[in-house]
Amino acid sequence: MRISAFSDPAESGHDNEDWVSASPGLIVVLDGATARTDTGCTHGIAWYSRNLGSAISAFASDRSTALADAVRLAIGRVASQHPECDLAHPGTPSAAVAVLRTNDDALEYLTLGDVTVVLECGADLQVITDERVDATARSERAEADKHLIGAPEKQAALLRMKHAELSARNKPDGYWIAAADPDAAAKALIGSVPLGELGRAAVLSDGSARIVRLFELLDWPGLLDLLDKSGPVEVIRRVRAIEAADPEGRRWPRNKRSDDATVVYAPF
Repeated sequence: MRISAFSDPAESGHDNEDWVSASPGLIVVLDGATARTDTGCTHGIAWYSRNLGSAISAFASDRSTALADAVRLAIGRVASQHPECDLAHPGTPSAAVAVLRTNDDALEYLTLGDVTVVLECGADLQVITDERVDATARSERAEADKHLIGAPEKQAALLRMKHAELSARNKPDGYWIAAADPDAAAKALIGSVPLGELGRAAVLSDGSARIVRLFELLDWPGLLDLLDKSGPVEVIRRVRAIEAADPEGRRWPRNKRSDDATVVYAPF
């Protein structure tokens, strides 16, 4: 298992709210959810992603601990680290999570939120991402997409979208993400594939997955080929080039010009 990784903040000089840890046998990627509203927390999204990612890595390093339990324990640990904050606030910091872990003769995976895992098993390609958040606030999303990035109307529409999203966060008919409630970990998408069948694997935060999902510059096999040839830095370079060519979101409507972007690539 060889690993290469790259993470790039949306803007130079700004905190990167993504977080990544990549070591032989264990990959953890977090994508902190943008705070468009008050959060009730004084620490910020980057702090939350950093501390949650570190805790998940620590718990998941024990192969006898199930991945969902590792995430559950980590959410509880981080909640205990800032009890002075209002963790019941509807906007309390949150993050999407993906974990890959080798365990005996299998590669285990977990996704909670919209981080994407791509697994090549022989001729079969599995693309795993938790798209439940995209099923929420649909009318608000459509309205936000009508306006150009930077316009006051866009900002107002995004705020309405965020409030609609938060009203569905960690609810039975909504979507699930790591925040302050450890029980959300039980709603993660979990599976495994035999190591003997695995060729290539990648994990992408949504800021880098937009090269396929939004811009359609590549398909998933093409993405793996680019990673094999040029690595994660080139993937994110291409994302940034497209974003720079469409700064107002005229061709590709989106919530913001650039997003924090992380790619991990692991050929087996």
